[in-house]
Amino acid sequence: MAQFISPKYANLRELAQECKAEYQSARPFPYIYFDNFFDPEFLSSVLDEFPDLEKKKEIHYSNPNEEKLATRGEYSFQENTRKLVHYLNSQPFLEFLNEMTGIKETLVPDPYFEGGGFHQIKPGGFLKVHVDFHKHRKMNLDRRLNLLIYLNKDWKEEYGGHFELWKTDMSECGARIAPLFNRVALFSTTDLSYHGHPDKLTCPPDRSRKSLALYYYSNGRSDSVDTVTGKRITTTFASRKGQDSPRMKVYNNAVNLANDLLPPIVVRTIKKFRNT
Repeated sequence: MAQFISPKYANLRELAQECKAEYQSARPFPYIYFDNFFDPEFLSSVLDEFPDLEKKKEIHYSNPNEEKLATRGEYSFQENTRKLVHYLNSQPFLEFLNEMTGIKETLVPDPYFEGGGFHQIKPGGFLKVHVDFHKHRKMNLDRRLNLLIYLNKDWKEEYGGHFELWKTDMSECGARIAPLFNRVALFSTTDLSYHGHPDKLTCPPDRSRKSLALYYYSNGRSDSVDTVTGKRITTTFASRKGQDSPRMKVYNNAVNLANDLLPPIVVRTIKKFRNT
């Protein structure tokens, strides 16, 4: 199975030992990224399998906080994509993640790809800064890690689309990661892990920002590595100080309150309101 990974990273046990201190001490919250992590030819074959996400069976997020497309579960994955995600959900890779991140609880993959899978943002699209849902709807497990694989060849700086990690008070961006082909980003998901792609994508009309996302869970969580004060099953968006409009803050406060108090069908109706 290690054939998928570049020789530089093939020994996952050694890699975990080499990178654990860097990961666990990273700011504004634990994260790391690796360049050329996979065999480039194999990852190109995964990119070739990228599906048409504008089909009705897929997901289109369209509201003031996000304009993006995503797959629904594993049904749109083809052969090489299935091989890759099954490896990333395998025992050797899960043990690598446990060791590097310092998470004590046994990590569990998500076979349903809730919120994960292929993601695509087209020109003008965005994903505002947020913290992710804390609990898996079907498995009732605690969300611990996000793994992002970027699939954008010949990506230019001026296209934008950087993955941003923000400080808790939303005063400034603590780190920016360009979504370059064969770059893998990993970070811990907690109450404090504010992240996103908040500014509109400026790539040419024939380009888009493509990625593959996998999330990892545990049955319960300790406070030794991170802290989660809530148990949200929805994403919580936040406004950047001095960069997002006052109306955006009002909208987010309303949606976040609705997530706490109202049935999901009512929340979905609120999210359709346009911040124009």
